[in-house]
Amino acid sequence: MESQPVVLFPPHCPNEACEAHSDPSEGFCHKIGFYKPKHRAHPVQRYLCKHCGRSFSRQTFRLDYCDNKPWQNVRVFDMVSSGVGYRQIARKIGMTPKNVEMKTRKIARHLGQLHLRLMGQFESGRTFAFDELETFEQCRSTKPLTVPISIDQETAFIVDACSDTIPPSGKMTPKRRRLIAAEREKSGRRENRSRKACRRVLSTLSEHVPAGSEIAFRTDKKRTYPGLIKEAFGAGVPHTQIHSRRRRDPTNPLHRINLTLARARDLMGRLRRRSWLVTKRREFLDVHLLAFACYRNYAESRFNADKESPAQMLGFLPRKLTAWELLSWRQDLGEWSIHPLARMDVYRS
Repeated sequence: MESQPVVLFPPHCPNEACEAHSDPSEGFCHKIGFYKPKHRAHPVQRYLCKHCGRSFSRQTFRLDYCDNKPWQNVRVFDMVSSGVGYRQIARKIGMTPKNVEMKTRKIARHLGQLHLRLMGQFESGRTFAFDELETFEQCRSTKPLTVPISIDQETAFIVDACSDTIPPSGKMTPKRRRLIAAEREKSGRRENRSRKACRRVLSTLSEHVPAGSEIAFRTDKKRTYPGLIKEAFGAGVPHTQIHSRRRRDPTNPLHRINLTLARARDLMGRLRRRSWLVTKRREFLDVHLLAFACYRNYAESRFNADKESPAQMLGFLPRKLTAWELLSWRQDLGEWSIHPLARMDVYRS
């Protein structure tokens, strides 16, 4: 990983109409004192842009900019990443469930952007595992979802995950048939978008695998997987398929991906098979999935006995990130986003 350059001033002017917003010159602003926020022990530096005359502060570039109760962000993140539901979090920290939900969505979007920014290029010779789990939105009987996930086989680094609709399947009782018929009359036939979701996940992986790299895949024996992998990476990619009914123990070649899916169900309450923490809208499950990936990849060890995170093992980061670092600098500023390991006077990687 490249060392972080020391810069004494902000990356750019936050005023979109200012020329220093898109093309800031060195020394485009100067310090104009401090202010002392109620929720921080230290004062926050303020700046004045020399081009447009707008003032702003270091806080402008922080994730908790304009947040209500910003001191609760880490507590909310810790509890959500442990599988706790919104209502229980609200009871514990003294907020409303709606406020916890909105704060969680903001944090999850940020972590998804951070994950995609920190993920580097995979070296040649790596093996990837790919599989899907099934969950649902609103109603188990009528609105199932598929969730494809791809990981690096050795490090269990989660590359990407998303969700999409699939039609109801499995045991059809008379009651379930009536529910499906009523839902179909209301919303139309439920589309099977499993291929679309798998293409999206494999496309993200292909963007982080240099052209010409030698890679391999492990999946179960679903018939669509060979064609999807060939479509994303071309012909000739070694692809091992293992029967999904094989015993799920450490000797199973799919053990790492099975363990990742089990961890997802454990740490994301909305994925549990029997739970009140049901996904209401699929798009919010998608942002939560990338937040889970960010937490597992950069803040936690691969296994309990390991000291390094999956990102460390791949060389994407020099060490694990703390919750404070994960929730530090905003990642929605494009090229001006500040690296989470940057010190107070460092702004870019």
